[in-house]
Amino acid sequence: MTVESTAARTPRRSAGNKAGTTGTKRTTSTTKKATGARKSAEPALVQLLTPEGKRVKNAEFDKYVADITADDLRGLYRDMVLTRRFDAEATSLQRQGELGLWASLLGQEAAQIGSGRALRDDDYVFPTYREHGVAWCRGVDPTNLLGMFRGVNNGGWDPNGNNFHLYTIVIGSQALHATGYAMGVTKDGADSAVIAYFGDGASSQGDVAEAFTFSAVYNAPVVFFCQNNQWAISEPTEKQSRVPLYQRAQGFGFPGVRVDGNDVLANLAVTKWALERARAGEGPTLVEAFTYRMGAHTTSDDPTRYRHDEERAAWEAKDPILRLRRHLEVSNHADEGFFAELETESEALGKRVREAVRAMPDPDHFAIFENVYADGHALVDEERAQFAAYQASFADEDGGK
Repeated sequence: MTVESTAARTPRRSAGNKAGTTGTKRTTSTTKKATGARKSAEPALVQLLTPEGKRVKNAEFDKYVADITADDLRGLYRDMVLTRRFDAEATSLQRQGELGLWASLLGQEAAQIGSGRALRDDDYVFPTYREHGVAWCRGVDPTNLLGMFRGVNNGGWDPNGNNFHLYTIVIGSQALHATGYAMGVTKDGADSAVIAYFGDGASSQGDVAEAFTFSAVYNAPVVFFCQNNQWAISEPTEKQSRVPLYQRAQGFGFPGVRVDGNDVLANLAVTKWALERARAGEGPTLVEAFTYRMGAHTTSDDPTRYRHDEERAAWEAKDPILRLRRHLEVSNHADEGFFAELETESEALGKRVREAVRAMPDPDHFAIFENVYADGHALVDEERAQFAAYQASFADEDGGK
């Protein structure tokens, strides 16, 4: 299937309604019609691998993965398996009190590994706080991702060492950072590209809209990679947008495409295409990876309060790792020895991560009171004293230990 024209998919807006009760009724009717039309015209995904592991031919995007080998496929599978194992270990460590918080990527491995492996070494990445798979592709040691979530540092790696920026907690701000960086790349005359990751919830932020505007006007070599995992914490995507997210690009003057976010080959191909457009001076692209967050938004979230088990079960059938495994098995590209060896490697990674986190120092409980004001503040001093008394109360209960 080909990329569909965003113009053809954008619902037409009705003419202005008359005032009064008649106008109110017509507005309701128009809204229902628009909603019905939108559902019936829901765009197809760019897909190269079905949930059953069957290869799909796509004349427009096959050329971007035409040279992929059996070794490459096994490599993509390994990336996803090890990323998921690391993520599971980090979640367990948080539950054991070793981390203060963790944002799981469970279910989004194909979107991150596929897009991450499409990047060149000289490309630059601006992530959110969930791009553990992209970090893996950029060569960032997984243990370095955990210091911030333990509260012992503000990042843990040199952004310029891997062209992978520090995690961004402020929702959507990294889109502006990426756009500014991409504008600088153009000024420097380089042919590298920039990619900004964000979620469907962040697409509603003003920072993202501003980034779209500036990138289009200045023809910046940036790819906006939106992982639409269906839920902005507890808010579903349909409560955020009247149109599919990728269609928003049309209003800013650059192309958008929706890709099957659970298909690692499709993500690899579409991201390569978007990056090549950027390097060729054709400006920004919005890629919407249509995927699903299998776990909680973060470990402080309870997804059972706002979504049904049936929904998760339907997406489990589209699992990105199982999909590629089926393809490897059907194509005879991997045997049981490969999977067994990978399982051993996976457990070794989990052990290394566990030991590294437990070897980290405890966070400084009073660091949050530092650098709030340059010259200090009476209220902060009062809060520090209250917190110190609270901490001391635990020592008193334990006999002064």
